Amino acid sequence: MTQIERTDKLIKIDQLIKSDFSMRPLRLDSLEIFEDVVRHGGFRAAALARGVSSSAISQSIGVLEEALGIRLLNRTTRSVAPTEAGEQLLERLRPALHEIRTAIDDLNQLREHPSGTVRINAPGPAADHVLCPLAFKFMKICPEVHVEIVSDAAIIDIVERGFDAGVRFGNQLAQDMVAMPLGPALRYAIVASPDYLRERGRPGSPRDLLQHDCIRRRFPGGTMVTWKFERDGEDVEIAPRGRLTLSSAHQELQAAIAGSGIAHLFEDYVREEIERGRVVELLGDWKQKLPSWYLYYPSRRHTSAAMRTFLEYIRNYKWCSNDG
Repeated sequence: MTQIERTDKLIKIDQLIKSDFSMRPLRLDSLEIFEDVVRHGGFRAAALARGVSSSAISQSIGVLEEALGIRLLNRTTRSVAPTEAGEQLLERLRPALHEIRTAIDDLNQLREHPSGTVRINAPGPAADHVLCPLAFKFMKICPEVHVEIVSDAAIIDIVERGFDAGVRFGNQLAQDMVAMPLGPALRYAIVASPDYLRERGRPGSPRDLLQHDCIRRRFPGGTMVTWKFERDGEDVEIAPRGRLTLSSAHQELQAAIAGSGIAHLFEDYVREEIERGRVVELLGDWKQKLPSWYLYYPSRRHTSAAMRTFLEYIRNYKWCSNDG
């Protein structure tokens, strides 16, 4: 084979290699999307988290599988789960992606203004009355930071679901989590509409509630909420009775306004409706002081520059006390 023939052959091989890679591209964002699909349990949830269409997610996964020449996900009409090959890839992929994100995020330390996204999971009342007002003020100070707040009362694994932090009532959390208070201690309020009280009368004590139509709350795990009271060292706990059972504070408040029964809600959540006269507070001398909401986040995980800035903002925030 002459030198010219050898050169022509090498050129053709090089062209084939380039052609092959152009037909089957392997991109870093495809690997991130694959991880998102597994973490969120489906294309639609991953698409919502990334702010794109489900078809775009599906297409990206298809390109990735074609580039690797192996199926990574088993798809059914109801669920998506990684294949054995997908599991092996994820095992190696997650630490690598974490290192890449950490390296990129560390560059934020060199920026004059922090950037990035903070994702937080929180129950509705905490999101409405504590976290959202806090985030609105924070975003004015840090205009390059994006904040995503997902309202969810269920207990979830925030790391597995891709959240930077979560919010829960009280600080009884897993040992590998760091917890910091969000605001002052909380109080519950017992409320009912004027129409309900005209028809059924006012309870004079917590035990009188057992003769009333109370609006009950069931947690996502199935547990029914009990109502606890305290006055002058006396503690009373009742299992409320009633025809209506709901799963969110918003629903309970709307039911109370409609006259469907007596509701047991955080004081901050009902204060405006009490002032407007749509509901009346009952048993005010039986209020029980409770722990505050707590923001929690992993202690053994790299904290992004955006999240570190948000945590510092919370630490220095001047909360208004409920003791007045």
